[in-house]
Amino acid sequence: MAFTVTDDERAGWAVLRVSGEMDLMTSPLLRQRVHDAVADGRRSLVLDLSGVLFCDSSGVGVLVATRRLIRSCRGELRLILPAQGAVDGSHVNRVLAALGVRRLFEVYPDVGSALDDDVRPLSA
Repeated sequence: MAFTVTDDERAGWAVLRVSGEMDLMTSPLLRQRVHDAVADGRRSLVLDLSGVLFCDSSGVGVLVATRRLIRSCRGELRLILPAQGAVDGSHVNRVLAALGVRRLFEVYPDVGSALDDDVRPLSA
């Protein structure tokens, strides 16, 4: 499966939909797309990772760096990591939890929930 990042804007949020495998070869593309969004003045960012099948440490590094960048701009970052996934939930969710960094992120089950300010993020 090819790695893709598509962007959209919904309700004032930049939504980057990521699919494929986030690894050493593909993570720089996501990092660049995040930097492009911030350079365009977008400070509210949703990363839809529901289509990510695999994530290694370089992918986690991009997510942590994205959090740091968005916070430095006084923006907001929300991740989409659905509870239902390939086997027992999102691979990215399991990786973030195993590394102890899942609690750093606001996580939602879908884009609609992430864009609704009345919906609370999923607990870590």
